[in-house]
Amino acid sequence: MTAKTLDDLLQAGVAGRHVLVRSDLNVPLDDGTVTDDGRIRASLPVITALADAGARVVVMAHLGRPKGEPDPRFSLRPAAERMAELAGREVRLAGDVAGESARREAAALADGGILVLENVRFDARETSKDESERAALAAELAALTGGDGAYVDDAFGAVHRRHASVYDIAALLPSYQGTLVARELDVLSRLTGEPERPYVVVLGGSKVSDKLAVIDNLMQRADTLLIGGGMLFTFLKARGHEVGASLLEEDQLPVVTEYLRRAEAGGCRIVLPTDIVMASAFAADAEHEVLPVDALTSGAHGAQALGLDIGPETSRAFAEEIRGARTVFWNGPMGVFEFEAFSHGTRAVAEALTESSGLTVVGGGDSAAAVRRLGFEDAQFGHISTGGGASLEYLEGKELPGVAALEQSPSAPAPQAGAGA
Repeated sequence: MTAKTLDDLLQAGVAGRHVLVRSDLNVPLDDGTVTDDGRIRASLPVITALADAGARVVVMAHLGRPKGEPDPRFSLRPAAERMAELAGREVRLAGDVAGESARREAAALADGGILVLENVRFDARETSKDESERAALAAELAALTGGDGAYVDDAFGAVHRRHASVYDIAALLPSYQGTLVARELDVLSRLTGEPERPYVVVLGGSKVSDKLAVIDNLMQRADTLLIGGGMLFTFLKARGHEVGASLLEEDQLPVVTEYLRRAEAGGCRIVLPTDIVMASAFAADAEHEVLPVDALTSGAHGAQALGLDIGPETSRAFAEEIRGARTVFWNGPMGVFEFEAFSHGTRAVAEALTESSGLTVVGGGDSAAAVRRLGFEDAQFGHISTGGGASLEYLEGKELPGVAALEQSPSAPAPQAGAGA
């Protein structure tokens, strides 16, 4: 069964109806200020389309990982305030998830009004492994819509979770796929189906253990894997290089060794760095030098040195591979991009993606944060995913519970006469 779309809902008519929208507002905060509003901007088109059509929009979202109870550090207030600024309209915030405040605010919504519920993870039932507990919260959320409500899932960053506001709610209301989710699935299907070749995958981030399944799956599809970030040192160690005090997952060496063997046997190429920026400490102002991978402990800091970025020779080589590709997927920074001295590898990869004439996909999470922090615009890339974990699980070949739930949701009511006119 194919999931119904936002267009289907708009055709059915939404004026005067409460529509629950699961959005992804999990944005980084610094002392209560949103430091990257990319996910809020990505959520707005669906929210405003519904509001403009007269819906009474009730937005559900999470932020961070509170312990199943209210925590001011994870309030959605900063996100709601930023949404109001970007939308140029009032956005109200309920004082709870589905309690008295949420019920009162939802009931008071006028046509075209927007209400954000407080962080759904303030209610422990949202993430409970007990189906009955999640179902109870989902029922309370559905009740906010009255007798003629609908549900739209536009939070791709959460569709890999079997949570009440993502999975269980879809069994209670006519449910629809938001345009953001639809766009993500379309792009990712192109990466796993018949991508234009050459197909290059750039993987970074701190731990290789976080990417094992996606590496295994993409080795069967991609032409080339470029390995950077902290995970590269496990690959270098598997090749027999000494890596000093750099991040290393000893327990993953057998798996990585097998990946390298498979790559050498044919099929997908695995390209590792040839030089590394080695530093005296994990600090923005740490002394550092560029060393070849076969001599990483030969510098001023010996075996105590740790790698914090790929080197300039590697950056140029990776950029050349990217510019020559017809399809590129990038997930994970090349180094500690938060420190200027160790951001050059990540910047080189981002620049190369902007210069590519093929499909370029930035795989969410730290990669998306990095390109914005380094001054790039979203429009310079083919697609910036809003769901790091969800993107990886899709590329691993796993079923996404939130997507499957939409395909099994209750039937929508027949379109109203004149709806959508």
